[in-house]
Amino acid sequence: MESITLNLEELRLGSVIAEDIMANTHFPIAYKKTPVSREMLMVFRAFNIMKIPVIKESLESNLEKTATKPIDNKTLETISFERKLKEAVLKFKVEFQKWEAGSKVEIVKARDIIIPLIEDMLNDRTKIFTLNDLADSKDYTYHHPVSVALVAAVIANKMNYNHGDVLQIATAALLADCGMAKISKRIRMKPSKLTEFEYKEILSHPTHSLKMVKDIQLLKSEMKLGIVQHHEKLDGSGYPSGVKGDAISQIAHIIAVADVFHAMTSERLYKEKESVFKAVEIIREAGFGKYRIDVIQALLSSVADLPLGTIVELSNSLIGTIVYTNTNIITRPIVKIEHNGELIDLSKKKNVYIHRVHV
Repeated sequence: MESITLNLEELRLGSVIAEDIMANTHFPIAYKKTPVSREMLMVFRAFNIMKIPVIKESLESNLEKTATKPIDNKTLETISFERKLKEAVLKFKVEFQKWEAGSKVEIVKARDIIIPLIEDMLNDRTKIFTLNDLADSKDYTYHHPVSVALVAAVIANKMNYNHGDVLQIATAALLADCGMAKISKRIRMKPSKLTEFEYKEILSHPTHSLKMVKDIQLLKSEMKLGIVQHHEKLDGSGYPSGVKGDAISQIAHIIAVADVFHAMTSERLYKEKESVFKAVEIIREAGFGKYRIDVIQALLSSVADLPLGTIVELSNSLIGTIVYTNTNIITRPIVKIEHNGELIDLSKKKNVYIHRVHV
């Protein structure tokens, strides 16, 4: 039978494996002629198997079944969000390239990029888990600002900002790094260690961002302050001015926490992404004394406070259902494992964490 090799992301349930799949094991982790199951997908991810040979006929049969199967509303919403996100990233890329060439920031175009996505995000915050699955590490420069804007909108909404200000904060987050367009691409994209001069150039981008937005009347002054301060820290260790404490606006902290969160959970050319849950735990611990606690808590509760019955994949590749939330450590609930009914209290297993949520 003819076989075809698929990327792991393209693999579909029910497709049939064309040959034994080996890893650093004595026996295959998946045998020839075995239909692909959810558990098998988890195993492939765990062993970093990214290319899978499947029998072509099974793939075609699977596609026929999929084509005749009704698509539920949740799936349609996901497809719609993915399409909007890709369109937003492409639009942002066009604008960023204009800024590189010396064009001014057009606030109407910036709002047009982000506003169509915000309602989707606020209506279903689990979309926060899909942002990085849809990102392309090679185009991180353009994915990152769009995703940071959406995460910032979720945080601001959780902190009870009115809807108008949520849109303003999201727009400010989208434009926070627009000053990077004024930094040499050679420095921005340099794969090796930066020189002291090059590093100082990178640190100057918030100042460039402020210069690019300061005359925009439709952007509130507090948003402009948030843009120039979004890399400042409570302890004074940030940049570009090293201000500290209450001198840093709450909006700057919202953009900063959204920025750090998305950076940690994104796959980059030089680093692997962290789990969303692991990332918020790291931000909660490492961010103490650097970011406002109320902003960190808003992100934490937005991401980790999931309803009972939510299906999750653990870092050890097991699939389970959240059956109890530990209110003191909401990132570490009790999970009932799907295949054997075992209850795992993640608050007592520090080496295991939620890797992803099945949305």
